[in-house]
Amino acid sequence: MAFGSLPADVLLPSGLALFLLLVQLPAVLILLSRLILGPLRQPPLEPRRTTPNQIGKVSVVVPTLNEAKRITPCLQGLTRQGYEVREVIVVDSRSQDGTVDLVKSAQQTDPRFRVMTDDPLPQDWVGRPWALHNGFLYSSEHSEWILGIDADTQPQPGLVSSLIATAEAQGYDLVSASPRFILQYPGEFWLQPALLVTLIYRFGATGSTVDSPERILANGQCFLIRRSLLVDLGGYSSARRSFCDDVTLARYAAQQGAKVGFLDGSKVLKVRMYEGAAETWREWGRSLDLKDASSPGQKWGDLWFLLMVQGLPLIATLLLGWLFLQGHTSLPVLVALGLNSFLVLIRFALLFGIAPTYDRPAPNFWAFWLSPLADPLAVLRIFLSSVQTPTRWRGRVYGESYGKPTE
Repeated sequence: MAFGSLPADVLLPSGLALFLLLVQLPAVLILLSRLILGPLRQPPLEPRRTTPNQIGKVSVVVPTLNEAKRITPCLQGLTRQGYEVREVIVVDSRSQDGTVDLVKSAQQTDPRFRVMTDDPLPQDWVGRPWALHNGFLYSSEHSEWILGIDADTQPQPGLVSSLIATAEAQGYDLVSASPRFILQYPGEFWLQPALLVTLIYRFGATGSTVDSPERILANGQCFLIRRSLLVDLGGYSSARRSFCDDVTLARYAAQQGAKVGFLDGSKVLKVRMYEGAAETWREWGRSLDLKDASSPGQKWGDLWFLLMVQGLPLIATLLLGWLFLQGHTSLPVLVALGLNSFLVLIRFALLFGIAPTYDRPAPNFWAFWLSPLADPLAVLRIFLSSVQTPTRWRGRVYGESYGKPTE
């Protein structure tokens, strides 16, 4: 019987399977080329004690806006850093919840703390890079490094010394660190890892070697940069309009010839980012597309890639498995079923790799093992963020012109 004379109930499943193979195979090869580098990545940062040559090298800048509920662990963690930290500058954007009072209280026991109020936000700046820029301008010229730390982080003893030692030993001009996440509720443990995996699939494991500036990833929660480099870059002005200013600035620095690193900081840094799955979806999901730091081609290319290797495999495996059980055993159906089952298996195996990224023991950690079921939603969230421009961010309202790549 000729192929064209086959009945429709045979042709349609085979045609669907062939289509899936054609669109998925290139993405699968890209994914494997990234994941295979995982075992070669740099090991996690280890806490270090301050050495005499490190004393006074770092000015820490902490941007704040109504952070009273979250900032105390951050202040306590910074107090436990050694005297490689010359000063801790808290740049407050006119908080109304007592944030400044908490900083002033910490200042009574640690004179390194300084608090300032940033100037009114210019029309062409986003609040976070503006606060960091003000802190940089206010910092001591004797500090060799500027370390941006977010108020929701919990720095562990030895963090800053470890960052300096690693940056200087490996010749980095800019280095940022990923944290260990503190989650509480089942919805968080179910959704947050799926969102995190969108980054791992696109950029590889933390600590992997990156060949091109446009594939660089960074984390502004812990962002160390040479003061001299920041001066040459004009402070944070290159990221002034970006809602992912960390990645925007890191990629811009790399384009200027700086050596940029993104390392595993799970042993020296913790963070409690959001309260519950809804806030995680709303707040973190708005910046994970990284469109501010990416060209349109890269943004849509990454979205296609995520759909092929993360959003589609579970759904495709169920559909193709059902077709197989219905007697559709053509070669395309079998190969497509095998490919998508392989991708689902990779995703579940990846759970063991990212498990150390989460703080334990936790009563609802069981939901973490179900997070691959949230992958289609995670990819949907990246898509929604890609086609929308944020209008509200950390208590501020912005116009439609924001969120575009900075010239």
